[in-house]
Amino acid sequence: MKKIIYIIPFILLAWLASYLTSCKKDILFSKDKLSFSTDTVLFDTVFTTVGSTTKKLKIYNTANQPIKVKSVILAGGESSPYRVNLDGISGTIFKDFEIPANDSLFMFVEVTLGENNINDPLIIEDVIEFETNGKMQSVQLAAWGQDAYFHYQDLNEGIWPNDKPHVIYDYALIDSAKSLTIQAGTKIHMHKGAILFVNKGELHIEGDFDNKVIIEGDRLEPFYQDVKGQYYGVYFNQALPSTIDNAIIKNGTAGVHIFGNNPSNSGYTVEITNSEISNHSSYGIFNYSGGKVKGENLNIHSNGIYAYFLLEGGNHNFNHSQFLSYGSDGNQPAVAIKNYFTREDNLTYIGDVGEGVFTNSIIFGGGDFQIAYDTITDNGAVSIDINYNTNFINQLDIPSHSGFVNNVWNTNPNFENVIEKEFIIKNSSLCKDAANMGILMIPGNNVDITGKSRSGVFDIGAYELD
Repeated sequence: MKKIIYIIPFILLAWLASYLTSCKKDILFSKDKLSFSTDTVLFDTVFTTVGSTTKKLKIYNTANQPIKVKSVILAGGESSPYRVNLDGISGTIFKDFEIPANDSLFMFVEVTLGENNINDPLIIEDVIEFETNGKMQSVQLAAWGQDAYFHYQDLNEGIWPNDKPHVIYDYALIDSAKSLTIQAGTKIHMHKGAILFVNKGELHIEGDFDNKVIIEGDRLEPFYQDVKGQYYGVYFNQALPSTIDNAIIKNGTAGVHIFGNNPSNSGYTVEITNSEISNHSSYGIFNYSGGKVKGENLNIHSNGIYAYFLLEGGNHNFNHSQFLSYGSDGNQPAVAIKNYFTREDNLTYIGDVGEGVFTNSIIFGGGDFQIAYDTITDNGAVSIDINYNTNFINQLDIPSHSGFVNNVWNTNPNFENVIEKEFIIKNSSLCKDAANMGILMIPGNNVDITGKSRSGVFDIGAYELD
């Protein structure tokens, strides 16, 4: 009996402990994602070899339950120029920690850039990756790495100085009724996805023949010299009358995008002269929903889809220009005209082509069809102007429309070197001394794209031979 007296309390204690343990509630963790004080930690110009100021990133758990964070990783690792400190601990990888309900953590970020040279990126980037509940999130890190003017979601007007490059991150905005002038010799570098955005304002790019304005990506390494899609482009949204003269616009998505025409405009939305627009992943010029564009001495080539695309109506008037599909995906046409479009609201919008002029120009490329029309006249309620006069056009089926006058069909313009993108006609070209002299150039612009005077009977295209 004495033995049993000692065993029973032991059994009872064991049972009680087991019971209490089984009654203890499991902690319920949130299945939500994290929130952050910003999606981009951005440093102003950082001098090389000198550390930056410290930037603060706040990481929030906005749920009413604690949240488990599986990992936080600085993607660049030990070789990254960035240094991070999470809740008092420095490192590049942080694993398996909790953030209490409705609480937050601080992360501090610094950057030190090594000595760079002209071929280094203008923007040095890394990313912090967060994994929570199987979901991946990220915060971008970016630092200005060279001496330049940097634009990040800023408002612009007046005159941009041209003593240093301008770098656009996200967008640079010319807002309603404002005007920006970009001087000759200005170099503009656009970050991935960036836009020079003209919203009901006006933009004047004023290069000259010996000192062009250059717009390209912000990656300066040799590998990126001819990579398409490095940024979006120059976007005119119902702009006041704007001009682009003597510019080189290359390596974006849509070099010049025109959306609509400002109701107060009596003339063109944009006049583009003496410029080269090339190597964009989509279009050289994209004219959408009523934009009006006039162009002269343009060399538009090597774009992924079309050199010129008109969608949902608008006006165009091009003279002494070159629309070339060489380098396009799948031998797309150089010029595509479509006057209707079904938008996200499932309504089909139809627009007039009030002016549809191509004169003294070369419309050519690798495919058999360099002009494509897809139009709706809506039983005569919509007008489609077709006016092609004295052009060299590659088109297997020659159109019978009366708007095609005095054109040369399916005859090679005989460029210097298509592979090397030297789209200057040779002396043996039939484009030489073949222009229609009854078609006037823009007043004061009797020169070619290089500034060479045109004389006698002009050459067809953007270049004038001796």
